[in-house]
Amino acid sequence: MNRTNSKYGLMTTAIHSGEVPDPTTGASAPALHMSSTFVTDQVAGFSAHDLQDDGKYLYARWGNPTVNMLEQKLAKLEGVEDCICLASGMAATTAIFLTFLSAGDHVIVSDVSYAGVAELARDTLPRFGIDVTLVDMSDLGTLQAAFRPNTKLVHTESPVNPIGRLTDLAQVCKMAHTASALVSCDATFASPMGQNSALLGVDLIMHSVTKYVGGHGDAVGGAVAGSKLLISKIRGESAIHHGGVMSPFNAWLVARGLSLLPLRMQAHQSGAQAVAEWLQVQPQVTKVIYPGLPSHPQYELAKKQMLNMSGMISFQVGDAKTGRKIAQQMIDRMDIIHYAVSLGHHRSLIFWMETESLMETSFRLSGTQLKSYRSFAGDGVFRMSVGLEEPTDLIRDLAVALA
Repeated sequence: MNRTNSKYGLMTTAIHSGEVPDPTTGASAPALHMSSTFVTDQVAGFSAHDLQDDGKYLYARWGNPTVNMLEQKLAKLEGVEDCICLASGMAATTAIFLTFLSAGDHVIVSDVSYAGVAELARDTLPRFGIDVTLVDMSDLGTLQAAFRPNTKLVHTESPVNPIGRLTDLAQVCKMAHTASALVSCDATFASPMGQNSALLGVDLIMHSVTKYVGGHGDAVGGAVAGSKLLISKIRGESAIHHGGVMSPFNAWLVARGLSLLPLRMQAHQSGAQAVAEWLQVQPQVTKVIYPGLPSHPQYELAKKQMLNMSGMISFQVGDAKTGRKIAQQMIDRMDIIHYAVSLGHHRSLIFWMETESLMETSFRLSGTQLKSYRSFAGDGVFRMSVGLEEPTDLIRDLAVALA
């Protein structure tokens, strides 16, 4: 079954959606439109709210043809009606929160998520009078108990950053919709190839396109995909009022990367599976978390929900002191893998993420939530984004660093 809203296959959709040969020059590649304003042949109101949905452009913050081309590609690949691209993944998440939440509303947020989102939920939203409940989304009973009459949104993530825990999206969406709440999901780790978020019931599919969607580590951006009605609300609120729009040049770079996303994700998955299987039998490694391994505690859910296991691996090496020691060895000894933050690039990246530090800054978990986190992360994990290099070369690099 074709999982997109396109009549074509995934690769054809990724390459051609949103693109047509340039009507003036005949250029096959999409144009880069850097203009901040556009000449119009009609009398129009000055407010962006006066714009007609006729495909014409007036001002770059309100709409840009290069950014729109990327938006069309993502919407097609996610199998939804519309998409908005913004300046970063954080801009995309903030757009969701500040469009659909107001003072007095309640939001349920995954207790483990991207650090910036975790801090936004804990520290910023309450300042605006928005009630926040942080929930382990893998615990459906606790999630059910968290709903209130004023719950407007459930924001989840799958797999969660940085520990690779999964969320049963179909069940979470069913529970939220029964409570008349929207569901937004940060699907950055999975990519549009990793899961059919819309079919699982997600209303707002969010990506940091800096990662897998762009794929080359050279452009920052974010996106939210969903129904035309919901995306139009975000466009009117976030793009027009908050102003966090995507640069046309970044959109052009990300779209170029997106065109090969189906092929890249196959290679990321293949490489990560090989590296994860090798790590799992190394004496220095005490635990490996990868959804493609039968040892993953949610392996059955991964097989049911994920279409591509992606390239994200988390692994433990014992206590925090050992983790810091090996991190320094990686910095000193690795030739191919970059010791750096971020993920989803064609280059492999790895970074030490210590549990105590994350608890002090971003997550601040306790009790059963901390216990759940530690069941995946222990005292800390190395988060590895497996790139497109030969797996044998990556394994050789890791072997030298772990020795």
